[in-house]
Amino acid sequence: MSDDLSGFSMMDLFRMEAEERLAVLSQGLVGLESDASSAAIEPLMRAAHSIKGAARVVGLDAAVRVAHSMEDVLVAAQKGKLALPAGSIDVLLRGVDFLTAVADVKDADLEAWQAEHAAEVDSLCTDLADVEAGKTPAAAVAAPPAPKAAPPPMKPPADDLSGFSMMDLFRMEAEERLAVLSQGLVGLESDSSSAAIEPLMRAAHSIKGAARVVGLDAAVRVAHSMEDVLVAAQKGKLALPAGSIDVLLRGVDFLAAVAGVTEPELEAWQSARADEVEALCETLAAIESGAATPASAPVPAAPVPAAAPAPVVLSSPEPAPVEEVAGPAPEPARPAKPAAAAASGEAADRVVRVTAESLSRLMGLAGESLVQTRRFRPFLDDLLTLKKRQTGLLEMLQGLEDRIAAGAGADGGRAVERALLARARDEASRCQEGLTGSLDAIEEFARNGEDISGRLHHEVLASRMRPLADGVRGFPRLVRDLARQVGKQARFEVVGEATGVDRDILDGLDAPLNHLIRNALDHGLEPPDDRRAAGKDPVGTIRLEARHMAGMLQIVLDDDGRGIDVERLRVKVVEKGLTTPPMAARMTEPELLDFLFLPGFSTKDAVTEISGRGVGLDVVQTMVQAVRGSVRVSSRPGRGTRFTLQLPLTMSIVRALLVEIAGEPFAFPLNRIDRITTVADDELIELEGKPHMRIDGQPVGLVEASRIFELESTPRPPGRMPVVVASDRSHRFGVVVDRFLGERDLRVAPLDARLGRVPNLNSSSVLENGWPVLIVDVEDLIRSIDNLLGGRRVGRLGVESLAAASAERRARRVLVVDDSITVRELERQLLENQGYQVDVAVDGVDGWNTVRTGRYDLVVSDVDMPRMDGIELVSLIKKDPRLRTIPVVIVSYKDREEDRIRGLDAGANFYLTKSSFHDQTFLSTVVDLIGEARE
Repeated sequence: MSDDLSGFSMMDLFRMEAEERLAVLSQGLVGLESDASSAAIEPLMRAAHSIKGAARVVGLDAAVRVAHSMEDVLVAAQKGKLALPAGSIDVLLRGVDFLTAVADVKDADLEAWQAEHAAEVDSLCTDLADVEAGKTPAAAVAAPPAPKAAPPPMKPPADDLSGFSMMDLFRMEAEERLAVLSQGLVGLESDSSSAAIEPLMRAAHSIKGAARVVGLDAAVRVAHSMEDVLVAAQKGKLALPAGSIDVLLRGVDFLAAVAGVTEPELEAWQSARADEVEALCETLAAIESGAATPASAPVPAAPVPAAAPAPVVLSSPEPAPVEEVAGPAPEPARPAKPAAAAASGEAADRVVRVTAESLSRLMGLAGESLVQTRRFRPFLDDLLTLKKRQTGLLEMLQGLEDRIAAGAGADGGRAVERALLARARDEASRCQEGLTGSLDAIEEFARNGEDISGRLHHEVLASRMRPLADGVRGFPRLVRDLARQVGKQARFEVVGEATGVDRDILDGLDAPLNHLIRNALDHGLEPPDDRRAAGKDPVGTIRLEARHMAGMLQIVLDDDGRGIDVERLRVKVVEKGLTTPPMAARMTEPELLDFLFLPGFSTKDAVTEISGRGVGLDVVQTMVQAVRGSVRVSSRPGRGTRFTLQLPLTMSIVRALLVEIAGEPFAFPLNRIDRITTVADDELIELEGKPHMRIDGQPVGLVEASRIFELESTPRPPGRMPVVVASDRSHRFGVVVDRFLGERDLRVAPLDARLGRVPNLNSSSVLENGWPVLIVDVEDLIRSIDNLLGGRRVGRLGVESLAAASAERRARRVLVVDDSITVRELERQLLENQGYQVDVAVDGVDGWNTVRTGRYDLVVSDVDMPRMDGIELVSLIKKDPRLRTIPVVIVSYKDREEDRIRGLDAGANFYLTKSSFHDQTFLSTVVDLIGEARE
């Protein structure tokens, strides 16, 4: 998750936290039947406590009561005051179900929902109180209701499906067939040939058969009716205009909904949707019989241009009155999950199912094999050195022989010496011949070994890849539905469907591409009349292209719409208070376009179902940064907008530039480097007291890498200085290194979790010579450089302090340590709204590592946290000679006197309860301890 949660409401944060804590409770409570030790109860008690605190922050009194009652029971059990038989655990699980239900309620319905369930809350809390008192509750005999959460994701073993129920197998098949149906039905608007209908008919038939096996009568009826329509269309008995395809797509949505229902609810669900099934089947029967096109389906207004290369054309004239089938109309479909294989009966490649864990381990072994094989190269270099030494030996022997020969005439000859030298020369010659042969053999072996390991590595990498088509099958349906909804016409094209994408990256691309496509439809493409007036095809084009380039995956999504109005964007930036009018007037187009990726930013004046909420492009940036990639946007007024995502081919291997800094190797991921260059002393310029170089006519600030990493600098040889140029959305800097060491494919290994957050670094690897290498976190590095240059003067690639008056104007920094995301975010918002700079840590260990590596004016900590609690954290801070002067405030829900005394005895300056958030106590305490936000 990104550190920036400003785009989420407090209820969103509560739901995120509740989901995590309830999973711990649900799994842990079941485990108590076999292990009810204090250690097993501890995380459950902590989870209930966190939910109670988060619920109190957002005002969910019902959830507070239930979570508090559950915590009391678990505390009593942990202290050995009561046992937890199956009946008591049943009641606790009922509490989990209730809290799950609370988290699912929409914000607008919460108050009414709590009032409606007040009696249930009273009953549940009474039962929990009985459990705490050691009584067996009457409700314990009844089995707890099944939670409404979706079934857990299925991870089948290679070919063994014996562990799955028939419903699990039905869901697996339905996911595959429905993906084929969804994509194929959209394609029928441009190609309704018999060959195009054949796989759709097979898919509907397969779903019908699978549904009949598991007794899903509603699904059988709908799939059978869809199959009848497709059979008739394949035989040429009827056409399938857009209106008929609309109805078939409703059938797809209904079948997808059936597959998502949990088994205990299936019977009731089918009964509740009986009228909808009846109406849908009647409509499908009317289509099969050749009745008129349903009123819900307008006829395409614009034909597909004949020259178009078989794109999917999605047209929608002005909205017409809609006569809908009984039941709610589905929202525009989200992209379907990738299908396992095509539903057609054509021969497919042989497929072996491999678990992701096994494949990841295999990938790691292949990477290690590649590294180990490369270690032959240094060995070969050593042998070459030995060969040179032997050559020198022969030359010395030859010289000695010449000297003896020169003196032989004076003393009458030295036959013995000459004989010995001759034998030594012959022996050395034989050694050299043997060494030469060995070198040739070893060199060939090393060359073949590298080739085999490289092929193995790339083969394993390819096995982890999935074609882009697997992740974009649902997008034609998405474009079609949204285009109709907003009254536009759109053509969706995909180039590079066979391009391989790492499975983890492909899964993560769903949400970003979904948002980009929605933006293109709502913001980019013009209505048909406006496009005609501008001389454009009334059918707009959204084009998705994927390709491998320079060892990276590049994904481009562009449209031929109106483009981005930069001047309007400039006005919006000022209206939202993100900058001042004079500053906005000086900003370049790329700088303004960067604002589009801020959380909560939208150029829409009105909120619609599609956009205007301010959530979208920040999702794109978050995903791209999570995989160590980059995203760029460019726009041409009146011609369209282009988003370019530069992503690594895989998360396990990174292509990197190796550099030397202070005698140590470091790696910069290639996808995060703008360029590498060299600069001479006489090419440096000084701006505002800081050294710069010029790149493309623009000044770029320079800083020594050794100073950023706090390493002792080494003397640099005379000549041009090597520079790595990197940037983020707002800054561009040149990092001066000692020398370039070349490019490498590095196997990424995460840093040990016990190190906490390490500034400017995110992972490590091992070079072929066995040396460890640290991989640079370029985003963090740029922030560090910006902080360094913003708070100090940089001389000739050195660092000098700014004037004291400038240092005095710095903002106060506060570290917030809390394992509850809801409380953590609330504290951060309260402090940042007052102007303080705030960093966060997720538990005591993270807080301890962070406070040691940063400079803070205040620490705010919770008490109950995993790995290290707040009392221990305060003790460590107060024992450290460098940190002991930092004031610490403990903020906890525990308001008992003994807890307060423990905190103050440990060295805390204040001990507050979290009710202080609702008045000025918390902020007043902060001001009393460190003053206002700025000195």
